[in-house]
Amino acid sequence: MKSESYKVVLLFNANNIYDRQILKGIGDYLKLHNIHWNIYISETLRYDAKTAFHFDCDGIIANFDDPDIEDLLAKETIPIIGVGSSYHDHVSYPNVPYVAADNYAIIESAFNHLCEKGIHQFAFYSIPPTRYCRWAAVREKIFEQILAQKGYQGVIYQGMTTSLDNWQESLDKLSKWLLALPVNTGIIAVNDARAHHILQACDRVGIKIPEQLCLIGIDNEEVINNLSMVSLSTVKQGTEEMGFNAASLLNKQFAKGKISTEPLLIAPKKIIARRSTDYRSIQDPYVIQAMHYIRDYACKGIKVEQVISEMQISRSNLELRFKESLGKTIHCVIHEEKFNRAKYLLIESSLSIQMISEQCGYPSVQYFYFLFKKLYGMTPKDYRNKYDVNKTSS
Repeated sequence: MKSESYKVVLLFNANNIYDRQILKGIGDYLKLHNIHWNIYISETLRYDAKTAFHFDCDGIIANFDDPDIEDLLAKETIPIIGVGSSYHDHVSYPNVPYVAADNYAIIESAFNHLCEKGIHQFAFYSIPPTRYCRWAAVREKIFEQILAQKGYQGVIYQGMTTSLDNWQESLDKLSKWLLALPVNTGIIAVNDARAHHILQACDRVGIKIPEQLCLIGIDNEEVINNLSMVSLSTVKQGTEEMGFNAASLLNKQFAKGKISTEPLLIAPKKIIARRSTDYRSIQDPYVIQAMHYIRDYACKGIKVEQVISEMQISRSNLELRFKESLGKTIHCVIHEEKFNRAKYLLIESSLSIQMISEQCGYPSVQYFYFLFKKLYGMTPKDYRNKYDVNKTSS
């Protein structure tokens, strides 16, 4: 049978970036190999367990993190490729060829990133256990395992399963947990959505991120990042590679018949470091407070005098504290913060360079170009072309 004749069903819940990127990886494989499957996917890009489903197809690629999908396919004999979470033991894997996100490597990379920032105290924000979030329980256990191996102590908080009805109660309880954590704790959130809860709660009770708590999520969910006042560091999973390999396995199964069901583990792509882990081991309370003020207002044109006024101590005193804590002057830190913001917007937004210049407190785009090239050896345009994560992530 020619590849054009194969009818393939994709069962995913593509309301999140995890599933969408797996689908992109499937598409990348088909384009690369010029394969023309007849593909069905729901118009809503979401599998609905309430809708009757008839398998008039030759093969299926499905997200087995959804137990409803796994149950639906339990007795099917047509070729099926599963994708989803990795597990502690082989008994937990479905009896189909399976491509898995390597949860150990995901949590280990988040942990190592926090360690590299000088963090020595750790916490994990998870999700209450349900059959729909089995991957969260796996990540919790891996967090505990890594801490035990490295000789660190840590705490886990599962919080509540949130809805509009209990959102405020959930934030209240989360805020109390965060306030009880030691200063300079590094938190790994089980995914970016839960990391957003932490950012909301910290903003609500005045906890400064990253000066007091450090935070990293998982998934690189751009919607979440766009809604957050503090840009979120995150682990970018190898989801496109998962989709690519799943399509490859199904194509092999069409050609060869039965193939191995040994799980194929896919490591995360990289850490995307943003402000939420831009942590510096600062003990001086005046410098911590001043740094938070500078982060919030550097791009609004503040001068050293305004930072001094906000701290209500002498200039010589605060300058000395900055030199001892950071090895830099207050003016240098303000300047650095403006360019950190500029680099972030160049990489992760589609704003024009003119608009970025203005947003970072440089009304003259020519002056912005001059300073940027002097500091980084390239123009803002060249920097954007070189480091744009959307161009280099595949």
